[in-house]
Amino acid sequence: MVASELVLGAIALGFLQARRYAISSLFPAPTLQGCAVGIGLFFATWVVGWLLTAPFVGRLPEQPIDRMVHDANLSLPVIVLMAMVNGTYEEIFLLGFLLRGLRGFGLSVALGVMLLVRVLYHLYQGPVGALWVLAFGLVLGLYFIRSGRLWPAIFAHMLGDIVPFVFRDP
Repeated sequence: MVASELVLGAIALGFLQARRYAISSLFPAPTLQGCAVGIGLFFATWVVGWLLTAPFVGRLPEQPIDRMVHDANLSLPVIVLMAMVNGTYEEIFLLGFLLRGLRGFGLSVALGVMLLVRVLYHLYQGPVGALWVLAFGLVLGLYFIRSGRLWPAIFAHMLGDIVPFVFRDP
């Protein structure tokens, strides 16, 4: 996954640069304040995700994402590397490029398309996982619309990819 996202990301950036897109606008500016905001966003995504999925927990069979996280045998450095690459890749594409690029069609269209794309490529996680991803994307999307800052959303995504593996049941 890390290799494919790095290669595809490089190809996409090269294509955008060839089309004279201001790719520098896609590069996040990491700051300590942005990390603190990202931690807050991470907790907000968990609260909204829990509220959206709580009615379904225990009523549906085990979800594919639960089994994937439980069965994963990855070291912490690999989990962190994957989270760094995946969080950066997804949020630059979904927020920095797609959401920003579709704003001319209206914020609701831009947010809706971004959420649709995000949920569609997370369907492998099962219906509850897809609802969780919807909540996660909604929080990050609304934050980005309001602030225009990518780094806190990327950092929140990294935490969202790391925490389930670190605090999973043995």
